[in-house]
Amino acid sequence: MKYLLYFPRSLLFTTLMALTVFWYAGLITILVPFKGRHYGYVLAVRWVDLVMRMLKRLCKLDYRVTGAENIPEGGAVVYLKHSSAWETLSELLVFPEQSWVLKKEIKWIPFVGTGVVALNAIAIDRSSGRRAVTQVIEQGKQRLAKGYFVMIFPEGTRVPIGAERRYGASGALLAIEAGVPLIPVSHNAGYFWPRRSWIKYPGTIDMVIGKPISPEGKTPQQLNAEARAWIEGTLEKLPKPRFSVQKTGLERQI
Repeated sequence: MKYLLYFPRSLLFTTLMALTVFWYAGLITILVPFKGRHYGYVLAVRWVDLVMRMLKRLCKLDYRVTGAENIPEGGAVVYLKHSSAWETLSELLVFPEQSWVLKKEIKWIPFVGTGVVALNAIAIDRSSGRRAVTQVIEQGKQRLAKGYFVMIFPEGTRVPIGAERRYGASGALLAIEAGVPLIPVSHNAGYFWPRRSWIKYPGTIDMVIGKPISPEGKTPQQLNAEARAWIEGTLEKLPKPRFSVQKTGLERQI
């Protein structure tokens, strides 16, 4: 029965999140041509902060970050575990100015695409193979040269906790060619805000930022293997909530 109690709160949160994204996306669309892209970035960060406060108040879902001291000054490549929608938002509050690597179709989603442009994203065609990798490397170097953090979900899509997917090579290649560290990030958000689920479960999400991994003298495969081992190993040590659709099978497929 507890699961039924979570649904109204989650529905209210989702509704308010949708309404606020329309408002902020409208502001970004109107103001960025006059005030510049950075102003749009600031508005996007403010929107995420609002969403996180709503999530805490309505769904009783908070978060804590460990390892923030491992974030270096200047640019780096960041690998994030991708098991939820939560990390796509929270990364804006945790890391300095950043550029996301994402599929190009997102740019054409009404309102959402506006925020993507403000984030100076690297929008790739995932079906283009080597061309997509080359794009990530070339545009990623440009972002890194400006001190940005290039945010990558190495598995390429959301993967439920407990499942694994091969890491793409573009992030490791970018770190090696640009000579910048790779920052691994692990979290247990998939238990509390599962993929393809309306329900947000109360509790505290843990995000852990690992120490920078040097790409020096490593192949892309070795760099990916080291990052993956740390991310998955850290996830195994993080708290598991008592209630989660990942455990009960109540996940709603959409």
